[in-house]
Amino acid sequence: MESDTTVRRIKPSTGTQNYASQGNDGPRERCGDNGYSGDPKRKPDVSLYLLREGLATSLVCVFILALWALVHLSLQQLVIGKPSGDFNAARARRHLEQITSVGPRPVGSPENEVLTVGYLLEQIEKIRLETAAGAHQLRADVQRPTGSFSIDFLGGFTSYYDRVTNIAVRLEPKGGAKHLMLANCHFDTVANSPGASDDAVSCAVMLEVLHSLANQSAPLHHGVVFLFNGAEENILQASHGFITQHPWAKQVRAFINLEAAGVGGKEVVFQTGPENPWLVQAYVHAAKHPFASVVGQEVFQSGIIPSDTDFRIYRDFGNIPGIDLAFIENGFIYHTKYDTADRILTDSIQRAGDNILAVLKHLVTSDTLADSSKYRHGNMVFFDLLGVVVVAYPARVGTILNYLVAAATFLYLAKKASLPGNGGGRYVRDLAYATGVAVLSWFVTLLSVLIVALLVTLLGRSMFWYNHFYASICLYGAAASGKMILIHTLAKNLYYGQGVRLVELGDLYFDVSLLLWCCSLVWLTQQGLCSAYVPMLMVAFPLATKLLLAKEFKHRGASVKYSVLYLLGLALPYVHFMFLIWVVFEIFTPIMGRSGTEIPPEVVLASLVTLATIFLSSFFLHFIYLVRSTKWILASLASVFIVVFLLMSCGFFFPYSGSPDSPRPKRVFLQHTTRTFHNLQGQVESRDSGLWINSFDYTGIQHITPHIPEINDSIRTRCREDRPFCGYPWFLPVKFLSKKNWYLPAPEVSPSSPLEFSLVSREETSWGTVKMTFRAKGPSHMSLYLMPHRGASLSTWSFGDGTPQFDLSGEYFIFYSHGLDAPTWTFWFEIQPPRDPDPSGPEGMISVAISSHYFFGEDQRTAQLEEILHRFPTWAFPSFWVSTYDMYRY
Repeated sequence: MESDTTVRRIKPSTGTQNYASQGNDGPRERCGDNGYSGDPKRKPDVSLYLLREGLATSLVCVFILALWALVHLSLQQLVIGKPSGDFNAARARRHLEQITSVGPRPVGSPENEVLTVGYLLEQIEKIRLETAAGAHQLRADVQRPTGSFSIDFLGGFTSYYDRVTNIAVRLEPKGGAKHLMLANCHFDTVANSPGASDDAVSCAVMLEVLHSLANQSAPLHHGVVFLFNGAEENILQASHGFITQHPWAKQVRAFINLEAAGVGGKEVVFQTGPENPWLVQAYVHAAKHPFASVVGQEVFQSGIIPSDTDFRIYRDFGNIPGIDLAFIENGFIYHTKYDTADRILTDSIQRAGDNILAVLKHLVTSDTLADSSKYRHGNMVFFDLLGVVVVAYPARVGTILNYLVAAATFLYLAKKASLPGNGGGRYVRDLAYATGVAVLSWFVTLLSVLIVALLVTLLGRSMFWYNHFYASICLYGAAASGKMILIHTLAKNLYYGQGVRLVELGDLYFDVSLLLWCCSLVWLTQQGLCSAYVPMLMVAFPLATKLLLAKEFKHRGASVKYSVLYLLGLALPYVHFMFLIWVVFEIFTPIMGRSGTEIPPEVVLASLVTLATIFLSSFFLHFIYLVRSTKWILASLASVFIVVFLLMSCGFFFPYSGSPDSPRPKRVFLQHTTRTFHNLQGQVESRDSGLWINSFDYTGIQHITPHIPEINDSIRTRCREDRPFCGYPWFLPVKFLSKKNWYLPAPEVSPSSPLEFSLVSREETSWGTVKMTFRAKGPSHMSLYLMPHRGASLSTWSFGDGTPQFDLSGEYFIFYSHGLDAPTWTFWFEIQPPRDPDPSGPEGMISVAISSHYFFGEDQRTAQLEEILHRFPTWAFPSFWVSTYDMYRY
């Protein structure tokens, strides 16, 4: 008898395929000889079954929906078991409400520098007095550092800060401590947001953790520094001030950073290290409600997500390892007015507090912290299973495990190829052809769905899914699933024909899926990525399941028993993979609302949905070959696609929502600005004022114009290449993200503390450069733009390490901020004049521009801003302020 794994073509004697009647087997299709009609004189090998279309569809749908429900159920279980009582979430919530009650807290504002600092110091002093007779001593230090550094974030720029605020609290045994653990949060916010989740809740949690540790009767082995930093939203300035200048920083051996990219939910460990696997082991051992993924770490550190945290500063400038945690749910309202304390559940505070307290307590009572260099090298593979348990093992163990699983897979395939009946490489050839069909189906499916995404974009319906996520699944998911099933149905009926054992063909496509996942496993392992554990799971469990069910499949084919047990064998890797898919969509869907006007969101989301469909369908492919027909499945998917497409085309799905329960706001930046341009002689060349409008998603102003008709494409700006940063007051160097903006004429602004900017000195050096010194005094936030003209170049300056860095297409961006009572900002640079000036370019050798930004107080508002803000629809979130832009030629 030939091998059951060979795809055999049998010339039928009757010319037709004869499926036997259902008989007493209920929903199963009994096929006299493996699903084909061969020689009627030949006795069938075994009695095999094919699944009915409806049953197969139901099994797969129930399996996916059940696992998806399980993922969501696990996400809602914020606290597992009863709290120990060590961490008081109710008291932490009172801290949160008090901190956010003062409103937005931009750097330099009284709310940030006086009110919040005063409250934190008051609470710290209460804890100190309460625990003075205990086993620990507590000291608080208010640091106001000044410094500068360069960072390759948002294309790269240089940062300068002056007298920003840090509150450092040192808790240690009364005899002192040589080694310190650092816990970091930030209490400042972006303009116009109360910042409950980002990051007041973390500071509230830290206050309560400090209270709990200080009251502990047993003395700690090491000390803890609780850093409440007041300038993180200014691109990580305060953390840089602490780690490079504070005397306690030299004793810090590791850190925990508490952040947010969403509002509430579970805090996830998404970065650790670099190296130092003992930190992950500490989290795994101590965290009461674990939630961690090395996949998130490798995705975040790849730069795909346009965000960064203080983790980078401590790692790069302090050379210390750490753990980065963040809330990631509901990123739609991150950095908006909706980020309020009432949206953060007390259970979210409880779980974060339980975890931070337990991990800190574990670290400061262990011996590892004192001599962590012994445990420095190596990485860890880590991931949690539905938040119940964390799996962690050294990366080197993961590499061995991955290669063992890959070897087992290739051994399984080689054994099949060597069985009798597969001579001449028949099985290898069939496997190669089937792999080609599967890969081709992926590319055709992705291309087809991207064509649909392009059509949606051309219809002007981009981001229809922003407030209706499952509409995107119904549109793009139905298109992807239908296309893949259609391609494989055509392959089954046209390429393979009727003279093939369908059961064996289904078995072959299981091997194809196994082979493709195994290839990805080997490739990721060779790249040194810890995320290779994902394909390892997606190979190991299906392979083990198939081997255990081999006898059942051989004698009964695609029976109900086989199908159910097969799906159960896939449950663990699939439920984890579906959790990762949830994380991807939970992060990237909101990001599309703040990723600028240049990235087409339909392409991004359609690609993500299609890739998720391809990955999830991999081990369901062989079901297409194990069912008699797919016509009703295809008809159903086509119907879903057509209905959703028509509803989308008619505008049924509006992207945004101002609902108080579930807001999905459109983000708009609105600056009332006055621009002044000076020529080479210092005279005013031109001057204008207006409302400068930036939409931070792809839809631009198409939904705003019906509400505010004067904001339309007739006032759209164009970039003046001869002016630094196009001649507009960019707060951050993100002009590459938002190239579409609008400028509505308005009266001049007249802030009470206008910018004072002057050239102090200009001198030619003996080495042929020109040194220029400037002085600037203005609001707490200013942006400096330097644009050397063609042929000229900056050689050195007073920022960072003295070497000009991060040339953005010939321009340099310096971000400046200050706290209270900052002196006048003085800086200099040296420029090498051009040897042959460009007659077609601007006059002189360099254009210098400076913009001032008024984020708080009376200077933040004007009558024109107030009037237009009231006209924005409720589903829009216009973040607004007053600014100026002054340009000079030298």
